[in-house]
Amino acid sequence: MFGTDRGQLRRYYCEVWRRRQAGETLEALEALIAHAIEQHPEYQSLLTDPERAIGGEWTPEMGQTNPFLHMGMHIAIAEQVSSDRPGGLRAAYTALCARIGEVHAAEHAMMEALGEVLWEAQRFGTAPDEARYLARIRDMAGLPAEEGKP
Repeated sequence: MFGTDRGQLRRYYCEVWRRRQAGETLEALEALIAHAIEQHPEYQSLLTDPERAIGGEWTPEMGQTNPFLHMGMHIAIAEQVSSDRPGGLRAAYTALCARIGEVHAAEHAMMEALGEVLWEAQRFGTAPDEARYLARIRDMAGLPAEEGKP
């Protein structure tokens, strides 16, 4: 949607948050983004200051989590669960939420697995290994490994 223009993406997050705060009607993607923002009150003040949000740098070396990456991963997981991709993810997500007892914490656990699979794909120049990702989520949820899967 935004290509590689991180400023434009960050500006969009800020605008979505402004619109949510104003009580405006949001489109489906905007509502998904607003939900991720609502789950992270620690990022809300940042999003009310677009210049700080757009110009900000958050790196692991600085001991910080990039708020846009973090919320983006929540959004990716929501879309994966909604579309059940990879196949079986929705059931594994439901089981993981039940096991952990809290949806937000379950998504954070899934983010670790997603981050690992994405890092490996980037490192090796391959597509993300959906089977490995699903297997990690199933394992965290306490579900048995699928027959013939890693």
